[in-house]
Amino acid sequence: MLSQRIAHLHPYVPGEQPSDKDYIKLNANENPYPPSQKVLQALKDFIDTSPMQMSLYPDPESRALKRSIARMLNESGGLLNAKKKLPLEITEDMIFCGNGSDEVLSFIFYAFFDSDKPVLLPEHTYSFYPVYGEYYNIPLKKIPLRPDWTVDTEALVSAFKNPVYGPDVSGPDFSGFICANPNAPTGIAMSLSDIESILQNAQGRAVVIDEAYADFSHTTALPLLKKYENLIIVRTFSKSLSFAGMRLGYCIARSDAAAALTRVKNSFNHFPVDALTRCAAEAVCADWRTYAENAERIVRTRDAFSDELRREGWTVLPSSTNFIMVKKGGLDKKPALSGKTVYEKLKNCGFLVRYFAGADTGDFVRITIGTAAQMKILADTIKKL
Repeated sequence: MLSQRIAHLHPYVPGEQPSDKDYIKLNANENPYPPSQKVLQALKDFIDTSPMQMSLYPDPESRALKRSIARMLNESGGLLNAKKKLPLEITEDMIFCGNGSDEVLSFIFYAFFDSDKPVLLPEHTYSFYPVYGEYYNIPLKKIPLRPDWTVDTEALVSAFKNPVYGPDVSGPDFSGFICANPNAPTGIAMSLSDIESILQNAQGRAVVIDEAYADFSHTTALPLLKKYENLIIVRTFSKSLSFAGMRLGYCIARSDAAAALTRVKNSFNHFPVDALTRCAAEAVCADWRTYAENAERIVRTRDAFSDELRREGWTVLPSSTNFIMVKKGGLDKKPALSGKTVYEKLKNCGFLVRYFAGADTGDFVRITIGTAAQMKILADTIKKL
């Protein structure tokens, strides 16, 4: 009964979502702070005053939401806590919205990457990209990270210029490039100059920068949209905007690229953003300064917790996100505790963190930054391991 295609699928595995025990959940990079009161009031008003909207199809183009997102980006300078607010000119026709950024990424793979041309990406980045490559039968070419876990921009540029798959064996041209920035699970960000180097050498191929965690950093590729037509930037409401339970993602690109995604969307699901989600998201955009304060609190907690772990002899990769990737011991030394052991011990103590099995990542765990109180309890627990 099943198709041959499904036999070869290897689905994405999210962080544990337990229902049998009350854990402090620090494994899915969710925001530890609830939506703002203005957002909750907007939802209440919507239900009280517009109940018929629940019975009608929503605007398939989410036009009011796109205007709200564009306004938020322009007012904030593209980042909730931008050190320097660069002038942006984001317009409604540059925004594409979907049911979570994972759906947006799926449409991007379909619209911009070909099955006969591999996609370049770092060896370690968001683990949903290989799932979509497999789903759409798009080959991937993974470039190893540097020993310090940063993206090897020089190797990526070289691969664009000389697509080679082995000694004297040339491969087909590349469809483009995709990477989370800041990256996941490392938490390390590429510089704007590194991104521009990739764009320059991509020579018109699609360059997708997934900025799911950008609001916890000081880097965004948004200013490069004016200069590069092949740049596509993906964002999510799930992380900095406390929206993981509502499901909303979007991308910013040149208007023709956004239109291409709309064409794909209308061939799959022409109503991806429901009315209730749209109402809440528009309220989030109007109240973005509250979320900027929360993001800054998370960053302060992240840095303080990282310093405490380092004092206890842990390696903490430099993070520009709402999580940290850590291991017990130095980068070049055998860890005092394996990543799996740390994960299991912390779970037994009532904490959920993320463990990535593998030759490179098996010594590490990834820890989402919770509230200051949660991280204090975790730090005290870790000191006993």
